[in-house]
Amino acid sequence: MSTSVHQLLLVYAAYVIAAASPGPSNMQIIGVAMNNGRRAALLLAAGVVSGSIFWGMMAATGISALLTRYAEALVVLKIFGGLYLLYLALKAGRAAFSSGDEAVQMSRDDALSGSALYRRGLLMHLTNPKSVLAWIALVTLGLGPEASWQRLAAILGGCAVLSVTIFCGYALVFSTAPMVSLYRRARRWIESLLAVFFGVAGLRLLLSRA
Repeated sequence: MSTSVHQLLLVYAAYVIAAASPGPSNMQIIGVAMNNGRRAALLLAAGVVSGSIFWGMMAATGISALLTRYAEALVVLKIFGGLYLLYLALKAGRAAFSSGDEAVQMSRDDALSGSALYRRGLLMHLTNPKSVLAWIALVTLGLGPEASWQRLAAILGGCAVLSVTIFCGYALVFSTAPMVSLYRRARRWIESLLAVFFGVAGLRLLLSRA
């Protein structure tokens, strides 16, 4: 196996681990899939995928590397990202303590606008500084001293395909009938778990130094 192929496989493996591991984007997709259905979850996932591809392109052109040199830029991203996660925690908490009819109405309101769901996924990924740093690490890992535009295209293209597969896969799997039935039976527990997860993630992002 050539060195270039080995590097590409290493980048793809690292991306799968980073993207598929539990995080705010995946948890939000899972919650929307069980609560709002497949279409809503796929729209949200499309926003997440778009955000991931955007940061990949920025890392490839070196623009996002500049963000790591200016602490103020990352601080702004952390503040917006942390506050947005706390907002999602508040919404999940409200749904957890609402009655069944109120929760359904809240879900319908969210599902009315496909563009709003897409923007939610996009905003969640764009305001996550870890996405910037992860993509810089991936591009650095995959590009050696003799890097070519073909290898860069292979990195971006391959990770884009993996991004669609992973995030849309979560949307498809967790919008199946058994998962929807699980949500209906354990709605309060699931929404409470999401509220805690988003709250902790938001506070950690706001209070983190690095």
